[in-house]
Amino acid sequence: MNPDLASLQPYPFEKLAKLKHGITPPNQLEHIALSVGEPKHPTPQIITDALLKHLHTLGQYPTTKGLDELRQSIAAWLSQRFDINPNALDPNTHILPVSGTREALFSFAQCVVQRSDKAIVAMPNPFYQIYEGATLLAGAKPFFINCDQENNYLPDYDKVSTKTWKNCQLLYLCNPGNPSGANHTEAQLRQLIELAHRYDFIIAADECYSEIYTTEHNKPLGLLEVSQNMGNTDFSRCVVFHSLSKRSNAPGLRSGFIAGDAKVLKSYFNYRTYHGCTMPTLTQHASIAAWGHEEHVNENRFLYAQKFKDVLSIIDDSLDVKAPDAGFYLWAKTPISDIDFAQQLFEKQHITVLPGQFLARNTNDGNPGLNHIRMALVAPVGECLDAAHRIKQFIQTL
Repeated sequence: MNPDLASLQPYPFEKLAKLKHGITPPNQLEHIALSVGEPKHPTPQIITDALLKHLHTLGQYPTTKGLDELRQSIAAWLSQRFDINPNALDPNTHILPVSGTREALFSFAQCVVQRSDKAIVAMPNPFYQIYEGATLLAGAKPFFINCDQENNYLPDYDKVSTKTWKNCQLLYLCNPGNPSGANHTEAQLRQLIELAHRYDFIIAADECYSEIYTTEHNKPLGLLEVSQNMGNTDFSRCVVFHSLSKRSNAPGLRSGFIAGDAKVLKSYFNYRTYHGCTMPTLTQHASIAAWGHEEHVNENRFLYAQKFKDVLSIIDDSLDVKAPDAGFYLWAKTPISDIDFAQQLFEKQHITVLPGQFLARNTNDGNPGLNHIRMALVAPVGECLDAAHRIKQFIQTL
């Protein structure tokens, strides 16, 4: 067996299952799961209609590059959403379809990391655990950049040493952040692009939450947008990852794309011809319909904004929490240990939340997930409000 498999840590939800094991919650209360970031809003009919219309394509092998029409629709969306010069994005060289961002974020590291004892992949802490797993199985060491409240829950890149940057081959960037929902500023993204060129590493920007924001003021910037604005018009060392899972409430579609540096994508395309995760043709047609339709995205955004407003009006005087810049998580500080909080909340109120330390790693500066919980407001409005009232009632008993 691959010896690197032994380095993988249990997934957060495996730890959560052990935490809840043996506990009997109140039977009279319906279970409310705020732990998993799986969208529960209805999948738009334009997606399901397109799938049904193209069932006949199941008899065709899809290609690694995908349909020209799909890459063209993605390029059009990217250009419009992030104000990128349409002439700067070549659908043939700057874009590849992928089977969701999770698959691509993992396989990307296997392609671009050169194994060595010094190889480092930097990532935020807390983080999406795929970043760490991809790093370890690519033969590199993860370097965690803490996201503390003092830095608005964003990574403090100024604390990273020159030696670390020199050994860094890949930086995972999550913008907006998971779990905090914090947006990187243009200055921070410019700083990263400059560092990538100075120390010769690639930025993998996970932007899958970019379309869920409360106001235009909080609209997240994109890495390619900032790259263009600072004169890096060939997007050198910059690669972004997007998906229809959150944007279009279609996590089961497994549809996304990777875009940016043409030289990097050329190598990644070669890797993917062997990797074999091609997108089914009917999924591509459904994706074309989704990327070209913004009305359902606006409706989706409105529902999340409503839930944040209503839920926070109930719990903001009980928990240290605020509305995120973007995304659909609340990242709240707990009055007791996050482990005890999550366990007791399940035991007394039949609500599941994710302890923050399950999403982070211990570092010399501590574990930035300690005494925090992540709550995913993915359920219907009524269910989220019920959960908010129960959480407030629970806190009053502490």
